[in-house]
Amino acid sequence: MAEKDEDLTMPRDAKIVKCLMKSMGVEDYEPHVVHKFLELWYRYVVDVLTDAQVYSEHAGRTEIDCDDVKLAIQSKLNFSFSQPPPREVLLELAHNRNKIPLPKSIAGLGIPLPPDQDTLISPNYMFAIPNKMPSEPMEETEDEEATIPNTSQEEKIDMQLDPSQTDQRVSFPLPKCQKD
Repeated sequence: MAEKDEDLTMPRDAKIVKCLMKSMGVEDYEPHVVHKFLELWYRYVVDVLTDAQVYSEHAGRTEIDCDDVKLAIQSKLNFSFSQPPPREVLLELAHNRNKIPLPKSIAGLGIPLPPDQDTLISPNYMFAIPNKMPSEPMEETEDEEATIPNTSQEEKIDMQLDPSQTDQRVSFPLPKCQKD
């Protein structure tokens, strides 16, 4: 009896959604599912009619006709829903991809991880502390200039501060945040 009263007060569109769900074999569902389908339905109709109005105005008409609505629906289908590629194309792509062998994993305990160069968590920085330079300025002699022909002053400085010879790697713990 309560179901009859509910059907009498239910809007026509909600009854149609319930009938569609029943025809598809859906018997048990939450009540808000009907509202979600109605919202989706109304949004789709508004989008199609808006597109049909644009097509009608482009054609120089003030009213929407059946051809405008058909064109709007067809454009929605073409741009909203895409068909999967044919099976032959997928098989060819899979065959080409499977030609490349998987990288060899290192057998060990736990989960095998990729090499460090392939991970995003490897360190991507290096702190360098140059060795202390002499406090007295270095005097250039003819012998030094003769050993390095045609070099500018910047290149000479770069050669003096060669990172492979002067860098030291430094690591330090980060301070813990104190809660106030």
